[in-house]
Amino acid sequence: MQIRAHRLERRMTTAELAERAGISRDMLYRVEKGDPRVTLGVAFELAAIVGVPLFEAEPGALQARAVQMAEKLRLLPGAVRKRPAEPKDDF
Repeated sequence: MQIRAHRLERRMTTAELAERAGISRDMLYRVEKGDPRVTLGVAFELAAIVGVPLFEAEPGALQARAVQMAEKLRLLPGAVRKRPAEPKDDF
């Protein structure tokens, strides 16, 4: 969840982030959705690339950050690129 939010804040597409991390877009989708079958190394690599802090000094700080990111995700656009307008072919 936080990886997706940070990726969208940086206006990175899934293709750009996947290429930079050396993984497939499908793997990136699985990481962003929280698939438990994803290796921890891949998740850590993606977090490091987009700037997600993984460790905090205070025990409750990560939970507070997760709540903050959930609120931020609701405000961010669903996609980085705008979809092209549908052509109007009504004659």
